[in-house]
Amino acid sequence: MRIVVFNCGSSSLKYRLIDMPSETELAAGEAERVGPKTALPGCIHHTAWGNKEDHTLDMPDHSTAFAAVMNLLERDSRLVPEAIGHRMVHGGALFKSHVIVDETALQRLHEVQDLAPIHNPPALRLLVACRQLYPKLPETVVFDTAFHSTIGPAARGYALPHQLARTHGFRKYGFHGTSHQYVAQEAAKFLGIPMDELCAVSCHLGSGGASLCAIVNGQSADNTMGYSPLQGLVMSTRSGDLDPAIALSLVARAQGDSRVVENMLNRKSGLLGLTGVSADIRDLVKAGPDNDSLSRAAQVYLWRIRKYLGSYLLVTGRPHCIIFTDTIGEKIPHVRWAVTAGLEALGVSLDADKNANTTTLPVDLSSSSSRVRILAIATNEEVAIARASYGLLNQERLPS
Repeated sequence: MRIVVFNCGSSSLKYRLIDMPSETELAAGEAERVGPKTALPGCIHHTAWGNKEDHTLDMPDHSTAFAAVMNLLERDSRLVPEAIGHRMVHGGALFKSHVIVDETALQRLHEVQDLAPIHNPPALRLLVACRQLYPKLPETVVFDTAFHSTIGPAARGYALPHQLARTHGFRKYGFHGTSHQYVAQEAAKFLGIPMDELCAVSCHLGSGGASLCAIVNGQSADNTMGYSPLQGLVMSTRSGDLDPAIALSLVARAQGDSRVVENMLNRKSGLLGLTGVSADIRDLVKAGPDNDSLSRAAQVYLWRIRKYLGSYLLVTGRPHCIIFTDTIGEKIPHVRWAVTAGLEALGVSLDADKNANTTTLPVDLSSSSSRVRILAIATNEEVAIARASYGLLNQERLPS
């Protein structure tokens, strides 16, 4: 089954056509500058069978971008999609698992679009456009929050008045679930352990967002992100954990305009806020300890990861492994070393030579004395979405 997976940004549309169940990538690309006109025209970067093409065109909305992508694919009968898989960041309390889109699901998706105002609305608009242009093509929605639906009441609850929290859905949802689940499945394969027995801490350290996930018997037990992706680790431009009194003070200083504060905490804080010059931990690592301000920012970033890693190792009991993934986790040896250094008492010991000289993933970076394996695994959210979509559509085809 050929499944085209769409990952919809506010002004972009990434796609991959994946043949299932072999998980073979047939085509891929990205439509850039979707929406209002910019100085440069819109462009689709398209690759199929190893051949790269660039197509310049105006794309005033995601519906136009989607139609253009489908036209590119349909030039070759071997690339005509048989199903569509959509990534959606937030499923809220309404969606505890991925879904095949029907009228009921579509109505409920409208109810959760405000939970992730940057990500959910464009994804929903794309989904509606797909149904209008290709009504007979089956569609699925894969939620970043679904993997975390197994987080228990003690870990997901906030100490707020019960009725208030229940009425407004104030609870931990967790994010990056698609990535955490994928690398956990890959780690289980790598270690020869059934997924439903795997205990691990997954470290999704991206150049933008980042989170840790405690995995117990193959299920999410906790995630550093919470009601929104703002909670948890220090990220490129997000503050992560913050005393609520600071947020209240900031709202007061902004004369009650919470949007100003939300924008600052999401887009002007984190590493960018700490340094004033860079939102990328790679720049801080490169600068080294001689630059005091950048060094202090790096220490804040690393301290937060170490704090959560230590607590999540205890949550998992006797973990099989720590998994590093995404841009920073996969490619920056210094971060892996700094995060795991001094954790021998918890059974964690990194092999410095392996860590410094790794080129091919997946790889085991732990020393021979380490009880907990330390793995670097490349994430692939598009394959994860294709897996989930294929599973849903195959299940629907089974006789009842």
